[in-house]
Amino acid sequence: MSGDDGLAARTGTLRRVMRARDPAEEHRSATPLELLFDLTFVVAVSQAAAQLHHALAEGHVGDGLIGYAAVFFAVWWAWMNFTWFASAYDTDDAPYRLLTLLQMAGVLVLAAGVPDAFQDGDFSVVVIGYVLMRLALIAQWLRAAAEHPEGRGTALRYAAGITVAQAGWIARLWTSGAWAPATFVLLVAAELAVPAWAEFRGGRPTTWHPRHIAERYGLFTIIVLGEVILASLTAVQSALGDHGLSATVLLIALGGLLLVFALWWLYFTGGEAELATLRTALTWGYGHYALFAALAALGSGLEAALDAAEHHAHLSERSAALAVALPVVAVLLLLGAVHRMTGAGAVGHGLLVSAGALVVLALGFSPALFGLGGAVFAMGLAVAATLAANVAALRHRARSPR
Repeated sequence: MSGDDGLAARTGTLRRVMRARDPAEEHRSATPLELLFDLTFVVAVSQAAAQLHHALAEGHVGDGLIGYAAVFFAVWWAWMNFTWFASAYDTDDAPYRLLTLLQMAGVLVLAAGVPDAFQDGDFSVVVIGYVLMRLALIAQWLRAAAEHPEGRGTALRYAAGITVAQAGWIARLWTSGAWAPATFVLLVAAELAVPAWAEFRGGRPTTWHPRHIAERYGLFTIIVLGEVILASLTAVQSALGDHGLSATVLLIALGGLLLVFALWWLYFTGGEAELATLRTALTWGYGHYALFAALAALGSGLEAALDAAEHHAHLSERSAALAVALPVVAVLLLLGAVHRMTGAGAVGHGLLVSAGALVVLALGFSPALFGLGGAVFAMGLAVAATLAANVAALRHRARSPR
């Protein structure tokens, strides 16, 4: 992109030809529009996490997890698709901004439908919001096909694949019984297959920017962790208002803060993610679904633990501790996987995080020994120790002769 093009993109002209951006472009970073886009998506994430918290507190763990996984997929997949499209075709002109605004409106509609999806199994509003977001992205891909001839085949395949999937989601609203879960799995598989089909079918692949993609995922990680902090703070305030500060509430709050800080540090420990090939990038990108979902679920678990400490939940102390431990275990194991996949992290990182995950899992069964507050605080210490070991391994690698 030339200097004039870059200035036009930053000032948001009325109309520009949509060209593919240079994947080696210098100083390619997240735009203000992308940051605003992320903030609207975190509203839907917080709604999904809040409903998971309520389900955990009521003891409806199975139904809560199923609903959470379904809603979070819709949020994450729409966010991921726009992020990769924007990395390649961000013109930042008026049509581009308006279509992005339509996607933001769609995620807010989706967020409004989350309570009905959890409580009544009614996904109508969620589907309307999701399809609205996807239609906006279809329009973006059709514009790319019309204005960027070299990438037309790939853009048209994206548009066609997403269109077929949306028709399936709309038709699914009339399914019931055993067909409902089966069609959901089928449509998720279809959605996941679209990028692979579009990119590997032939023709010119999308020119996404590796460093820009890595930064966008890192920023969304920070936003999700911010939602965890906000949810935990709200639960602590409620506990303080009901019965004042207790040792258990204090230990859960301190443990939660340690967990958030240590997991953030672990995510950003090591070198920059090396997304050298499309296959690696897609696998890395898909893996973040479970990573983001587990991070957001940590907030739900901390809220449920505080509810259990104040006897406001139909949840035993061990179940409450596991509601915190299991998301942390998932995050640690997934971090080990994505770091190894992209060359980030320390030598032996997988072994270090696996050991930390085993300790956290054991602590999930330990409230009878340490109390609920002690168990959560000990989890925070365990993840902090995992971080310290990882940082030490990184320093050792840096000092070792190559």
